[in-house]
Amino acid sequence: MNRRTFMQKTGLIMSGLTLSPLIGKSYSSIYGQTAPSNKVKVALIGCRSMGYGDLNTFLDYPETECVALCDVDDEWLNKRAADVEKKTGKKVPHLYKDWRRVIDNKDVDVVIIGTPDHWHCLPTVWACQAGKDVYVEKPLSNTIEECNLMEKAARKYNRIVQVGQWQRSDPHWDEAANFLKAGNIGRIRTVKVWAYQDGKPTLPVKPDCDAPAGVDYDMWLGPAPKRPFNPYRFHYNFRFFWDYAGGLMSDWGVHLLDYALEGMNAGLPSRVFSGGGKFAYPNDAMETPDTLMATYAYDDFNIIWDHACGINHGLYNRKEGLAFYGENGTMVLDRAGWEVIPVVSNNVARMEAVPFKKGEGKGLYNHVGNMLSCIKSRELPNADVAIGARVAKMAHLANISCRVQREVHWDDKNNLFVGDNEATALSKAYYRAPWELPKL
Repeated sequence: MNRRTFMQKTGLIMSGLTLSPLIGKSYSSIYGQTAPSNKVKVALIGCRSMGYGDLNTFLDYPETECVALCDVDDEWLNKRAADVEKKTGKKVPHLYKDWRRVIDNKDVDVVIIGTPDHWHCLPTVWACQAGKDVYVEKPLSNTIEECNLMEKAARKYNRIVQVGQWQRSDPHWDEAANFLKAGNIGRIRTVKVWAYQDGKPTLPVKPDCDAPAGVDYDMWLGPAPKRPFNPYRFHYNFRFFWDYAGGLMSDWGVHLLDYALEGMNAGLPSRVFSGGGKFAYPNDAMETPDTLMATYAYDDFNIIWDHACGINHGLYNRKEGLAFYGENGTMVLDRAGWEVIPVVSNNVARMEAVPFKKGEGKGLYNHVGNMLSCIKSRELPNADVAIGARVAKMAHLANISCRVQREVHWDDKNNLFVGDNEATALSKAYYRAPWELPKL
């Protein structure tokens, strides 16, 4: 279902209540001056987990106010309404089970999208068309095609779209990247990026069953293929099924590969080879690989991704992180901080060590602050939609190579895999009727 059809069905066009006058307006014409409470009015779509974490952080800023919540699950919708009331002392004015009601609520300035990945694109595009700014969880989308549409919508309608890659707002990440760009560890030929997650356990097969009471399961599926309800395809574990997400590769990859690209000042690679599978839990319900390694090939360096479910001991005794191997030293970077270990040759260190530099640990709070600042200034946020699109594509490239079991060559200008129709087909989005891929 496209936006025009929905507006016709809800009577908005017939009554003349279109939202187009908001498109392209400045902060002062939408927020604050025209709002009696002088607040940035925020709505959340997808209330259970990280979406509520985002909203909770928005509400730590006194200039914000929650005016709507939306979730297909009554249990979580009502629980989060109570949580917001407890935090703010005010009842949430609007509770919805259909996210389109959020988009068409004229009081909403900012939409937070905390849904599963397959539901990121449509609400983002519709919010942009309605003149609203968007904070959307990572990864940006479930397909490369959707990444392009979301970026196009943000630019066409002049909206602020911040992606939930909050590490961009924890200062030690940029400090480390700038240290690398200055050439301090010498020429870098290899970057290793890993996520070993023992919190991703096996999912023993469970039979299909009825959806829980109070859940609009058809709306939860949305544009994804029609399938019977299964508890593993719902809530947190959706991320391990191709219909809705890209597994550990896209879940953690977008956080960490983002700074592999930033540290190397690199764009997308032209060649990717990825191999993996269900090596840890071959008979469980998960579809996405529990073990995967990918090589992103550039002209004079490689980025190597490595993930594993059920293991917690990665390189340098870190569950996840990055290691930049320079000719003079190795930088090790993760959420806790960064350090540089010198290369020692003939008992002589090629550079001085950089002792561990601890991060602030305020990434999400700072990230929301950056979003609010950009809403006012109309400057691009530090995890702008283009940044989110680039690294989401990195994750999709590795997943697609693994699925077709060969090296792939991506042509970003023409949005296809060179000479590979099967891989190109996996880069596209296929929506279940009546939902339609946005046309921009």
